[in-house]
Amino acid sequence: MPRLADHEQRRRQIAEAVWRIASARGLEDVSLRKVAAEAGVSLRLVQYYFGTRDDLLLGALEILNADAGESIRAELGPEEDAAPREVLRAMLVGMLPVGDERRTRYLVHLAYFVRSLSDPGLASAFSAAPPELERLTADLLAWGRDRGEVAPDLELMPEAELLLSSVDGLQTSIILGQRTPEAAVALIDHQLDRLFSLANVAT
Repeated sequence: MPRLADHEQRRRQIAEAVWRIASARGLEDVSLRKVAAEAGVSLRLVQYYFGTRDDLLLGALEILNADAGESIRAELGPEEDAAPREVLRAMLVGMLPVGDERRTRYLVHLAYFVRSLSDPGLASAFSAAPPELERLTADLLAWGRDRGEVAPDLELMPEAELLLSSVDGLQTSIILGQRTPEAAVALIDHQLDRLFSLANVAT
């Protein structure tokens, strides 16, 4: 019986093959046989770990989302001596598709999104995902409010949703070459300057 660590490592190996195919050619080109060849494993092994093609797509998406969460937590780093604005900025900048790993992750998410428009199973996986980022962003704004750095009457969740929607747009503009990463970071700073200066306006 394979150990759990070996099991998870093999699942990740196969999921990463899905991501490589999806980021380069879209989910339509993902098949069990092509994923097996890309991962360097047998077709039977892919079926053993994931079952059907639909199960494979959903399983690879779950692993990708878990990776994204871990990546965001790593971007935040240790909280000792950190300020709310610095932590929030690190999170938002870390979401931009800069560098091979982040770019691939974004392209894979985009491929899944396009597929979900015509795939009810993937659509429900997207809609069922908890709004963890919205809650985390609102919590960071609340932390700033508690420290007197954000206006006391700021509506936290709408502002959190607007911030994340802005980053969504910045991601696309970077991928399309419409905006440089530096310009995107400058816009994030502009938004944060506005939010973290409202306390002075309110007093």
